[in-house]
Amino acid sequence: MISILDIVLWILIIACFVFSFVGLVYPIIPSVLVIWVGVMLYHFGINSNELSWISWTMLSLLTIVLFLADYLANLHFVDKAGGSKWGMRAATIGLIVGSFVIPPFGVIIVPFVLVLIVEMLQKKSFAESTKVAFATLIAFLSGTVAKGVIQLIMIGVFVFDLIL
Repeated sequence: MISILDIVLWILIIACFVFSFVGLVYPIIPSVLVIWVGVMLYHFGINSNELSWISWTMLSLLTIVLFLADYLANLHFVDKAGGSKWGMRAATIGLIVGSFVIPPFGVIIVPFVLVLIVEMLQKKSFAESTKVAFATLIAFLSGTVAKGVIQLIMIGVFVFDLIL
């Protein structure tokens, strides 16, 4: 028999999974942690014996892969374009500030402008600075796509284990 508490918990779990994708547009929301909150709600609130060790291992490994994918995408594109450490820091600050300024476009526009300005302040030409700013944008977008795919896989692993 399904209880009211089970229904409430399932609503919260589904909300966590959906909300994790909001974190792709608003980087201040820790997407992967929100998925883990949903998994933990299921484990501790509904059934602590249902998820297999394979699922726990897969979810843990995918979490590591998600962080690596985001980090490596940024490192690859920005380094390849000749970006500086200050440019990477400006991009990070721009993502946080951009989450609140003209959402959801702020996460694209604000980091781009900040990186452009910071790279120009470091005596790079406008063309070089623009190249780095675009590389930062591509890094963010490719990292976001990679995170979205990995999050879908994580949710799929969870659902697949429940069904089987």
